Amino acid sequence: MGSKRRFSREFKVEAVKLVLDGGVSVAQAARDLGVTQNLLHTWKRKYKEDPSFGRDSRLTAEQEEIRRLTRELKRVEQERDILKKAAAYFAKESQ
Repeated sequence: MGSKRRFSREFKVEAVKLVLDGGVSVAQAARDLGVTQNLLHTWKRKYKEDPSFGRDSRLTAEQEEIRRLTRELKRVEQERDILKKAAAYFAKESQ
C-alpha cells in the first residue's frame, strides 16, 4: 500500500495538454485521471518552464504540429456533435 505511483513522461504531457489545449479544468482533469490537483499543477508548471518536458525528441516539428492539430480536430468534432444534438433537441421541442 505504501508504494509510490509512477507516471510516464507521455502520461504527464498528455495530462497537461488536456488542460492547456483541451479546455478542461485542472480539477476535472485531475479527477478524470486519478491524480491530485497539486500534482497536475506541478506537471503544468514544469511543462511551461522546460521546453524539453513536453517534447518527444524523436518527433520533428511537423509531427508535433500534426499531433496538436489531430487533438484540436477531435475536440472540435466533439463540440460539433454536441451542438448538433442540442440543435435537434431544440428544433424538436419548438414543434
